[in-house]
Amino acid sequence: MRAAKKCNRMGFKSGFVNIIGKPNAGKSTLMNALVGERLSIITPKAQTTRHRIIGILNGPEFQIVFSDTPGIIKNPAYKLQESMNHFIEGTFQDADVFLYLAEIGQIPVVEDLPEQVINANVPIIIALNKIDLSNQQIVEKRVSEWHAILPTAEVYPISALAKFNLDSVRLRILHHLKEGEPYYDKDALTDRSERFFVTEIIREKILMNYQKEIPYSVEVVVDEFKDEPTIVRIQAIIFVSRESQKGIIIGHLGSSLKKTATEARVAIEAFLGKKVFLATQVKVSKDWRDSDRQLKRFGYIE
Repeated sequence: MRAAKKCNRMGFKSGFVNIIGKPNAGKSTLMNALVGERLSIITPKAQTTRHRIIGILNGPEFQIVFSDTPGIIKNPAYKLQESMNHFIEGTFQDADVFLYLAEIGQIPVVEDLPEQVINANVPIIIALNKIDLSNQQIVEKRVSEWHAILPTAEVYPISALAKFNLDSVRLRILHHLKEGEPYYDKDALTDRSERFFVTEIIREKILMNYQKEIPYSVEVVVDEFKDEPTIVRIQAIIFVSRESQKGIIIGHLGSSLKKTATEARVAIEAFLGKKVFLATQVKVSKDWRDSDRQLKRFGYIE
């Protein structure tokens, strides 16, 4: 990840800005807003993000590599959640700037902060999100509380959804980055493939259309991706943990799966900018969230 490209421009800045925070704080919304592209899926449900997703912001004199990460899970219930925490560990090692996202309604508690952030030797920016749901008095109080916990950190009240005060955050990030060569091509937006984003879009629709445990028991695999001149043909498999979940995903006479697949196809067409044929099927991979073999197959373990 640190293999930089050659750069002959003096004064060019580059670096990794890793976004961390508790589940459902708005990390994916923030990265999408900072990069200007919808790379991470967004739902109101916690633990929507499972992987570390790179978003690249390129400018004439800089390249900022943002990382969206899963929310920090204090007590993992499955090996899947342990793997998600490992993705966060990677961000502690290569950060040039930490961007810690906290909700304005979250009372600062030092125990909520990873030790690696507290003891970091890199700049820390705390973004207090969702200030549109608060008032000036609470905002000022939270800023003071965070300064008391991390005196060296810089605190910025923001609204990731409304894109409020994000320009100030970008400028401060650029201030902290050092001169260096770009890590990716100037036209790159991410290090992930189109296949990956197709799986994420399908999983997003499942998160939105199903309740309780079902969305968290699902993994999506693109079995076939054929990019033809006028259409992209995609075969996707939706894996669930138990046989009973398969019936819930499919629904009566296939109605639930049809609705989810139709919504996913429309979103994939918008993402790819091309007509899409999407075929889906549902299979059972028993207790895959606790299976090392299956987690490796799904890309959670190297």
